[in-house]
Amino acid sequence: MRIVLGFDDSPHSLAALHWVTRQKWPADTHVTVVSAVRSPVTAYAEVYAPAVPYPVELNEEVTRHHEELCMRAEDELRRAGFATTVKVLPADPREALIETARAEHADLLVVGSHGRTGIPKLFLGSVASHVVTHAPCDVLVVKRTAP
Repeated sequence: MRIVLGFDDSPHSLAALHWVTRQKWPADTHVTVVSAVRSPVTAYAEVYAPAVPYPVELNEEVTRHHEELCMRAEDELRRAGFATTVKVLPADPREALIETARAEHADLLVVGSHGRTGIPKLFLGSVASHVVTHAPCDVLVVKRTAP
């Protein structure tokens, strides 16, 4: 079985990771941990303001942070007996998850849900909602239980 796990630094993706490690899976199950580093969005206060380049160092630091997060997730999955791969991609998380699931011929894509509704969902978008709609495989959305 091939599983793609969307992972970031949220407690919701950690809940998804723990859900995967607690389930019984076939012996040959492989988990690909995917984290996406969004391209920075810059805003300008004035029409005539010159473009300010985004610091490359900051993007590299964010990428390293995602790599470290994924390596910790990979360690936990390996301790639970899974074969694993990690992918940190410079992309929108929605597209990174869908494309990875397609490329890996995934049987299941697992993501955590922030549970946003209303205006926050409208402005921040919903990775889980997009993935459920567009994924080439089954999708499991793990909701974080309240502490």
